[in-house]
Amino acid sequence: MFQLLKTDPHTQARLGKLTTAHGVVDTPVYMPVGTQASVKALDPRELLEMGTQIILGNTYHLNLRPGLDIIRAAGGLHKFMNWNMPILTDSGGFQVFSLAKIRKIKPHGVEFRSHIDGSLLFLGPKEAMEIQRTLGSDIAMVFDDCPPHDAPAREQRQAVERTMRWALECREQPRGDGQHVFGIVQGGSNAALREECAKALVAMEFDGYAIGGVSVGEPEPEMLKAIEMSVPHLPAHKARYAMGLGTPAQMVELIARGVDMFDCVLPTRIARNGTAMTRKGAFGLKGGAYKADFRPIEEGCDCFACKHFTRAYLRHLLNVNEILGLRMVSVHNSHLFIKVMAEVRAHLAAGTFAEFYREFIANYVPSQKVLAARKAASNER
Repeated sequence: MFQLLKTDPHTQARLGKLTTAHGVVDTPVYMPVGTQASVKALDPRELLEMGTQIILGNTYHLNLRPGLDIIRAAGGLHKFMNWNMPILTDSGGFQVFSLAKIRKIKPHGVEFRSHIDGSLLFLGPKEAMEIQRTLGSDIAMVFDDCPPHDAPAREQRQAVERTMRWALECREQPRGDGQHVFGIVQGGSNAALREECAKALVAMEFDGYAIGGVSVGEPEPEMLKAIEMSVPHLPAHKARYAMGLGTPAQMVELIARGVDMFDCVLPTRIARNGTAMTRKGAFGLKGGAYKADFRPIEEGCDCFACKHFTRAYLRHLLNVNEILGLRMVSVHNSHLFIKVMAEVRAHLAAGTFAEFYREFIANYVPSQKVLAARKAASNER
């Protein structure tokens, strides 16, 4: 499934190819998030034009709405949403543990109340794999236990034990035609737990491995540490996927640490609040400073929004709640994530990634929240 083409001599960055039933994906890769069978505010044409290779869908949400009967009748998720390229589906584990109003953990899964109408539901390894088989995703994720980053040590241990046990159950379930399955490493910020979980999953011989329990509210230094604790225990000949991450700078940092795949709702989520992302950081486009700013969102960007509209116009649209405004900022932000990954791959192929990495990180200004977390981590040393 995964072919490692080249490893950067100065970092752990990798250039690779991921072969799926719906096409080949070049890695490192960013996957736009289409939780409800749609990447918010974008249509398939726009995604293809910006170079999207693979998108993500979600087991939990799609099982609730529109439901498996509708997707089955449509011929699977690809046909239902008119997307003929690869799709990865999350197992729903994160949503069960973060969205469910009331939940009760049982040996073979979780009984919970729907966040929509409060109805009683059950999701476990067997159910998660059956749903993903019906969806027909190219890559299915195992059902895991994803506790909060600040969960007590005892809860982290229990979560890892469940994750390993449930992964084995997922491994035994039938798959869709050509469907690959990835294991998910949990363990919080505990190095021993991360190692134990990773080694157990590797022994089960999944098609690839994800690092979970990151981007769940923890400070950036802790997130980086969790990745660093996990990567060394994952095989070089399998794809590595950091779930739910991150900003462009965080993705570049994690690529340098040996990660191949990313997904994140950030580009479209913050766009809906009027925040634009650039290679030098993010800024709020609604502010008065941009009222008569007739430059594009980012100089030199070749996305549709930057080629056709100014900051002043987009600010106006956002402030009068015109849908075109949030759509165009979503186009720009998503294009940036895709473009940065393409540049990373080009530099890896040319042998110049280390220089690109240093320059990109040096020029990127993180959010105040990230800077504060870095300062706190530095003071603890």
